[in-house]
Amino acid sequence: MTKHLLIVDGMALLFRSFFASAVMNQFIRLEDGTPTNGVQGFARHVLTAQSLMKPTHIAICWDMGMHTFRNDLFEGYKSHRPAPPEEMLPQFDMAKEVAATLGWTNFGIKGMEADDLIGSIVSKWKNDAAITVISGDKDLLQLLNPNTTIALTKKGYTEYDVYTEERFLKEYSIQPAQFAHVKAFMGDTSDGYPGVKGIGPKTALKLIQQFGSIEGVLEALPTLKAGQQIKIGENEEMLRLSYQLAKIHCEAPIESELDHLLVPPTYEPQLEALQQQGLRLIVKHARTLGI
Repeated sequence: MTKHLLIVDGMALLFRSFFASAVMNQFIRLEDGTPTNGVQGFARHVLTAQSLMKPTHIAICWDMGMHTFRNDLFEGYKSHRPAPPEEMLPQFDMAKEVAATLGWTNFGIKGMEADDLIGSIVSKWKNDAAITVISGDKDLLQLLNPNTTIALTKKGYTEYDVYTEERFLKEYSIQPAQFAHVKAFMGDTSDGYPGVKGIGPKTALKLIQQFGSIEGVLEALPTLKAGQQIKIGENEEMLRLSYQLAKIHCEAPIESELDHLLVPPTYEPQLEALQQQGLRLIVKHARTLGI
């Protein structure tokens, strides 16, 4: 059997599903009033991905709280993001419980982000299985390799912007691992770190294409345009810090064995359990898919 591991950025799909319906004030509450819109959307998305991509194994990766080692490195990291809406709060644990009920393996380590868990899983099993990662985060492109594909969410449950290593090399003309060096120069407004002020995405990419790394650019600093010399020279400390924030860490301990992540042979008992919990949209969706 050819092994195909589907790694899901659980937090990304949970938030995406929550806001897609919350904007219309549809929280899909249980009888006790607990909102479930994010959870049911997340599960339906993963079930649809399973139907489309035919994985043999599934891993779901989660952030475990808002504070991570990146906040220790830089106080402003993601600090501008608003707190989750009240209706979202009970859905974090519920999403993990639903994933476990469906037989999917959850991964999360306090102080690390889902990206780091995804990177560590890719690093551990990239030679043992074909890997597809589902997320909305382009930072994950740095994990591309000959056996790993990144499927960036686009529309609904079925449309993705799919990157292979080959496509990335053609579009960026750098190696995937160098993408973190590009991000360090350009910064990331959504994550709240500035990079080098005045250096945008195009210039950042050109610098790494030409000099290969942050260190390569710094060594060549006297040969750059006067304006670039000043910007980079004045922001060298932030540049180095931004690289630490942008780089996905792939050394998290993954205690599981690959065969523990096998897709369940049938979902009937799991769907019955979800039906009893009142999560009927997941059940209906799974049966529509023929899962």
